[in-house]
Amino acid sequence: MADGSTEVSGNDWDRSGLPAWSYFSKEMLEEEKEHLFRRHWQLICHVNDIPEPGDYIAMDMVGERALVVRGQDGAVRAFHNLCRHRGSRVVADDKGHCRSAIICPFHGWAYNLDGTLRGAAMPATLPDLDPVKWGLKPVEMDIWHGFVFVRFKPGPQPPLSQVLAKFEHEVAQYDLAALQPDGNGIWTEDVKANWKCVRDVDNEGYHVPMAHPGLHDLFGSNYYDEPFDSGTSRSYSTFREGESRLWSVRNYKKLLPDMAALDEQHKRAWLYIGVFPNLVFGLYPDSVIYYHEFPVENGKTIQRGACYKRPEEDRQLRVARYLSGRIDRITTKEDEQLIEWCWEAAFSSGFDGVILSDLENGVRSYHDELRRLFPVLDEDEPEPGTLRQRNADLSGEGK
Repeated sequence: MADGSTEVSGNDWDRSGLPAWSYFSKEMLEEEKEHLFRRHWQLICHVNDIPEPGDYIAMDMVGERALVVRGQDGAVRAFHNLCRHRGSRVVADDKGHCRSAIICPFHGWAYNLDGTLRGAAMPATLPDLDPVKWGLKPVEMDIWHGFVFVRFKPGPQPPLSQVLAKFEHEVAQYDLAALQPDGNGIWTEDVKANWKCVRDVDNEGYHVPMAHPGLHDLFGSNYYDEPFDSGTSRSYSTFREGESRLWSVRNYKKLLPDMAALDEQHKRAWLYIGVFPNLVFGLYPDSVIYYHEFPVENGKTIQRGACYKRPEEDRQLRVARYLSGRIDRITTKEDEQLIEWCWEAAFSSGFDGVILSDLENGVRSYHDELRRLFPVLDEDEPEPGTLRQRNADLSGEGK
């Protein structure tokens, strides 16, 4: 999402991208689900999405089901959305409220809002059940500036506060913990492509002048990407000077009020922070967004995101937020087409790889991290049934 890049030496890095087989290999996708999505931090919601005791957000991804709920004591906790009786979901909806207990819709087992077992239906037919041992299974959780992350299995990332420490000074002025939901909730969309195609499009801005008239009208040549490094990436642009051609961009720049809490470098600028493997925050003067994607199968990916407003929002700021959201929505639709075209290419008999521009260093550095985790990506596609062991052998884990 940029039309510039940090400078890269012209010929000293691999321009070839990932091999085509990695986009349609079912075995590769299962390894990615396990080692990227279950073992890295995944964003669920903001604490202000669940302001009252009993409020909850649930999310499904790669065969896992997470439940984040606010307890009677005000604490936010994360659990597997999985009844200890027969494995049913204990909440059926993505968002809701439990009055004083979480009641499984299958047999009526009841759990307190802190996850402990309150009681089983027809307890005389069961042995005595310890309320903690038989409570909801907790999921590892971390909260960063109000945003709630979970990790389903132990993984290589440290707590989010460490992953994102390099941005603390820049991010502090946005007061993320005070953000409020915009009223439209968390959105999801299906994308007909392998999930890596989403990252490949989103990790570079070389395509912006041609493919995104709105963003190009807003940024001009000011936008630049920084390479992925130590689990994060950063992109930034001030607004271009002069009159904008498009109505939404012109009026957004005109109506956006002076945001006193932001320094001069961020009052009229958009900042993006990426978190490996699949998350992007967009920090705008008028609002903050996030979006991320999860693989379902090759050819089907779910994108998910939300927008948050300033707690002191007045009418003028609300209109500015609407206009920035409109620019974003149009850009997202434009990207969806590009993502699907990239996915189609992997199946073509004429496709024999890519060549990356210096302006696509974000793609290159992201691919480098995938190759580090999956050294099998540097080889031809393994024989069926051998990918997991081959990757383990190459990474030294198979010994």
